[in-house]
Amino acid sequence: MLARLKDPSLRERLRGDIRDGLPGWYNHYTAVGGDWSRMLLSANLSSKNKRFEGLTMDAILKLRAEGRVPPPDPLDEMFDFLIEEGGSIPTIYAHHTEEDMNLALSQPWASVGSDGSALAIEGPLRRGHPHPRNFGTFRESWGLRPRAAPPDPGGRHPQDDSLNASKLGLRDRGVLRVGAFADVTVFDPAKVIDRATYADPFQYNEGIEHVVVNGRVVLDRGQPTGERPGRALRRGL
Repeated sequence: MLARLKDPSLRERLRGDIRDGLPGWYNHYTAVGGDWSRMLLSANLSSKNKRFEGLTMDAILKLRAEGRVPPPDPLDEMFDFLIEEGGSIPTIYAHHTEEDMNLALSQPWASVGSDGSALAIEGPLRRGHPHPRNFGTFRESWGLRPRAAPPDPGGRHPQDDSLNASKLGLRDRGVLRVGAFADVTVFDPAKVIDRATYADPFQYNEGIEHVVVNGRVVLDRGQPTGERPGRALRRGL
């Protein structure tokens, strides 16, 4: 890939394939309408490009083009940026509209998950400029729920817990009943709020008082207890 990016004879073809799309290939560029402002970097960049971390591509392209006459083609500049970073620049794309999300969440078979990572606001697990989903996915989904499926009579949201567990083939998870694994989160719905944003993702939710994992308290009055009873879950466990 890097060899192709460096080959001047291929640049016109590469630009055309990105702008026009290719059959059967999901194209992030066309998915956001070619709008560079809807592409937010979430990468750990090299020292040469460190100043671009956490910026959207429109801002980066503007900074990279400063003082250059004529200004470079944005796609050519993206190719050069990719070469400088070894071919990989993790990016967040603002694909969906509010209408898309409301329609999806209103379906009874739709469940909420996150492809976030195990990150922290400090220490070795604080790295890059990640998507705020790493910290605020489920609190955000609770805020959307009035426009989606209502909670069950017990106040639970099956789309967040039991439906997810059943889809993954996890037994006795995501439900509050005798004999099930005691995984419980306690919070005041009037106070809980997610603080993570695209500009500042390293922020924990506020208002979650207690968390129990496998029957052991890991968060007590908002403070970690030091308990580590979690384990990897596989189908049938």
